[in-house]
Amino acid sequence: MITPLNRRLRIAATVIVSIAGLIGLAFLATYYYLKPTLPDVAVLRDVRLAVPLRVYSRDGKLLAQLGEQRRVPVTWEQIPEVVVQAVLAAEDDRFFQHPGVDWQGIVRAVLVAATTMQATQGGSTLTQQLVRTTLITKEKQLRRKLREVFLALSLENELTKQEILTLFVNTQFLGQRSYGFAAAAETYFDKPLAEVDAAEAALLAGILQAPSRQNPVASAAEATERRSYVLRRMRELGFLDEAAWQAAMDKPVTRGQHGPRVQVDAPYVGEMVRIVLYEKYGERIYSDGFQIVTTVDSRLQRAADVALRSAVLEYDRRHGWRGPAGHVEVRDQDDAALAALIADRPVVGGLIPAVVVRTGASEATVVARSGMRYRLGMDGIRWARTGDVTPKSPRDVLRIGDIVFVLPSGEGVALLAQLPEAQGAVVALDPHDGSIVALSGGFDYAASKFNRVTQARRQPGSSFKPFIYSAALEAGLTPATVVLDAPVVYEAPDPEVGIGQGTEAVLEGEEPEQEDWRPGNDSGRFYGPTRLRDALARSRNLVTIRVMRRIGVGFAREHVQRFGLPGEHIPADLTAALGTAQLTPLEMANGFAVFANGGSLVTPHVIDRVLAADGSVLEETDAPAACPLCPAESPPLAGDPPVIAPDTGSGAVHAADVGGSLPVPEPERTAPRVISEANAWIVTDMLHDVITRGTGQRARALGRSDIAGKTGTTNEGRDAWFSGFNPDLVATAWVGFDQERSLGRDEEGARTALPMWIYFMREALAGVPQRRLSMPAGVVTARVAPDASVFAGDAPPEFEYFLADHLPEGAAGVDAETGEPVGQPLEEPIF
Repeated sequence: MITPLNRRLRIAATVIVSIAGLIGLAFLATYYYLKPTLPDVAVLRDVRLAVPLRVYSRDGKLLAQLGEQRRVPVTWEQIPEVVVQAVLAAEDDRFFQHPGVDWQGIVRAVLVAATTMQATQGGSTLTQQLVRTTLITKEKQLRRKLREVFLALSLENELTKQEILTLFVNTQFLGQRSYGFAAAAETYFDKPLAEVDAAEAALLAGILQAPSRQNPVASAAEATERRSYVLRRMRELGFLDEAAWQAAMDKPVTRGQHGPRVQVDAPYVGEMVRIVLYEKYGERIYSDGFQIVTTVDSRLQRAADVALRSAVLEYDRRHGWRGPAGHVEVRDQDDAALAALIADRPVVGGLIPAVVVRTGASEATVVARSGMRYRLGMDGIRWARTGDVTPKSPRDVLRIGDIVFVLPSGEGVALLAQLPEAQGAVVALDPHDGSIVALSGGFDYAASKFNRVTQARRQPGSSFKPFIYSAALEAGLTPATVVLDAPVVYEAPDPEVGIGQGTEAVLEGEEPEQEDWRPGNDSGRFYGPTRLRDALARSRNLVTIRVMRRIGVGFAREHVQRFGLPGEHIPADLTAALGTAQLTPLEMANGFAVFANGGSLVTPHVIDRVLAADGSVLEETDAPAACPLCPAESPPLAGDPPVIAPDTGSGAVHAADVGGSLPVPEPERTAPRVISEANAWIVTDMLHDVITRGTGQRARALGRSDIAGKTGTTNEGRDAWFSGFNPDLVATAWVGFDQERSLGRDEEGARTALPMWIYFMREALAGVPQRRLSMPAGVVTARVAPDASVFAGDAPPEFEYFLADHLPEGAAGVDAETGEPVGQPLEEPIF
């Protein structure tokens, strides 16, 4: 018997089924209507994330990351469980149960909205959010929502739940240019995703709701509030117990923002790489995930940075205190408030801005921008003299409220510092193949992006002389040739001199005033007859000028260009003997590499491999390498154009491989020989004397017998240089001002630049066995008199090295290889 109640129930059921059927038919019809406009969800399997360019050292350390979007893709196995739990708690706790669309969640959201008249719960699943951010463009709300539902259902059939969640974790925007949870972990916590805890995972998941507003940099308060909600949901879902939940809730939220997890600071190298890659690949380098392996050694790069900053700061201290960087009012603020007063002042070259809060009789106290306190003792303040007055207490230099820079030197202890006005540069090469193993183009890249290693053309001064002396050996002179070190005047006009010509006339139409050239030695003294070996060791200007005049300006310039030095930047007159060329530190280092490797011109390069995002090799550099064991080639004649090595990249021999036997490169990879091994060996031996008894004696502090090099100081002390090497590493150091001016009294290569080179080489060669290239064929030893005025006579003899075909008359020469007497007599007059 059908009761009225049963009849009503049947009618209701029929209505519900009919409505459901109609909805189903409408849904199906809508699907087929929209199907032609739906993108293929299968493309998400091979989705190309916009991954920035990453630059690595040759030992795998991250040097730089370049790109508008910060993104660090991770695999499912690399996602911590706590991150998965936080995402589910924040966005979709039924993710592993629903088919892509959570009908139960939608019904619940509709019911809550109907009862509260507020849309407090969303109905979108993680899958829907993923297709919304990756596959759907902006369009009208209803159409977009329907397409989102259909695509979510299709995506669940195409990918596994783990694949969908991995894509979600890698693609979502989390504020501050960070895309994906791994990049956001670096940005907000300065740690990899694998190391985040429950509080941090909840904060990241909470950002998803409003990335631009609820990240901790934009608003720590909103980020904290949203994190609390996610942690509460994690507790309700059983992901956290009471103790873990409370610990996560109690953890403070900080507003710190960090860059990519760069492991080695080498921004100048990163910019060099970016320029080269951009010329080849254009804008793709910022999004296609290129990975560049450079020739830079991370340990040597750190040593270069420390060496440069140390030498520049030492120079700056020698020239006294220029005053505080600013002043603020200090009353009763706490340390956090004091730190906030200087929060906009950046750390520069490791120097930290701080506010002076106390000055005592023997020490001062400062609060740094981090809020940390440091004590400044008199040992770190005494350098800050004004004029000739040395401070006796901190009060002579500092007052409360002064903004200064400090250099931490221990736990809670720092040294007073100031931002240096001078700049520096240091570059180191592997002389075997030209690999740049370390490069620092300035005191701080953020303060000045000008790369002084590659962009600053400056006069090298006396550090240019070894190239002139190499030309002299080629022309027939020897280390024992005696040259008169005495005053000389070159009357203008003289095309060989070039000084005084081209001076502007006072009145239009008048002949320019021309001045005589009266060069002198840096010491202001003259030393009479001098052997070339001694002249190079002690950097005698007048001897070098006479040498260049004797061999000819044209011959000297052509020979110098064999070292890869650009002829257009070398004056065609005698001033070139004193280093008036305009050269970069990289060009100087590469020139000295010819001496270091036995006479071959290598090509400086910093890129070793270019990899695609998947790790496949796009380019691999294969640089020509010097080959001391290969048959010697005749160097080009002086009249021939200089031989320039092709720019083909990096080989397998690195400075880190020193101490073992070097592989012999294949002939097609052999760098061209530009001077003979004998010439390179003798000049290197002469440059060894610069270290043992000449202008570079400070380098004896390294305690090594296998180093050689040359100091350089330009006119008026505007530039200070040192270039030095051993068979496995060559480095050039420079100090000067960007706007050229004198470095000051007594500042010269030996005092100003050589310490930078020493600091670098001390670390670079630590534990490396000493090694000198063996004497090659073509070098002859002969006896000469100690005063070098005549050759072996009654006086006790000394031994000197000569090129076999340039043995002076009357000397008893012995071939280094056979022990047989050899030589073609030449006169050796004093000139």
